[in-house]
Amino acid sequence: MAPCNSVSHKLEFIVTYFGFLALFLLIPLVVLGVLTWRDHRRGVTLPKALQNYPAWIVLVAHVIVAVVYTTPWDNYLVATAVWWYDPALVTGITIGWVPIEEYTFFILQSFLAGLWLLYLARRMKFGTGVIACAQQIRRISTLFLGLIWLVSVGLLVSEWSPGTYLALILVWALPPIMLQTVFGADILWRHRRLVVSALLPPLIYLSIADALAITAGTWTISPAQSLNIYLAGYLPLEEFIFFLITNVLVVFGMTLVLARESQARVPAVLRNQLAKIS
Repeated sequence: MAPCNSVSHKLEFIVTYFGFLALFLLIPLVVLGVLTWRDHRRGVTLPKALQNYPAWIVLVAHVIVAVVYTTPWDNYLVATAVWWYDPALVTGITIGWVPIEEYTFFILQSFLAGLWLLYLARRMKFGTGVIACAQQIRRISTLFLGLIWLVSVGLLVSEWSPGTYLALILVWALPPIMLQTVFGADILWRHRRLVVSALLPPLIYLSIADALAITAGTWTISPAQSLNIYLAGYLPLEEFIFFLITNVLVVFGMTLVLARESQARVPAVLRNQLAKIS
């Protein structure tokens, strides 16, 4: 669906990529930063169930992992024209095929998801006790994701062009998510209220922001390599799935690392090394 002229006119001031980042990511990050500082001043801390490691170390570590893991994948997408950016709307500074603004997006999105998770976690109480069928939860959830991954690989190998972007997202993102579920799907289930509350608002917010950026022409998703299914008439389905999965990676990862019950599942050697860092 083509954007109407009135919408395009209203978005003229945010069409540059850095303008998009400043408006949709920097502002909420400043708000979350102020709320975090206020909680610190008031002595509001994470519940004991999520004090396995210092929260700031866990957050920064996830931001670093996000950048390292996403960089080669995103470069491949841009190099193969799965999506592209208007050269007039970026600074022109690139690392590989990707503009510096995109790397900034990796960092800011990860901080946004992580700080929102921590803000919520400081306000929740968590139960204790043994979860029934814990191993089955881990196995079944991982098997389910594994089947989706295999289908995605098959879709990619088939070279069906409209399924390219979706397949690339799932083939790239599901392996680390499967590692998370095989390690602690039961732990995630115990903290499901936190997990769902941490996932949904950023997903909806970033999806709306992304739809506005696409409408404004900040970046473009290849019609030939996507399904051309648009949510609300503007947001490609693949973009919604991308934001869902990238937020899952951060929320699942931070929840598992912070959870005290995860500690017993980490090999003793690695646990001792992590203790020295923290």
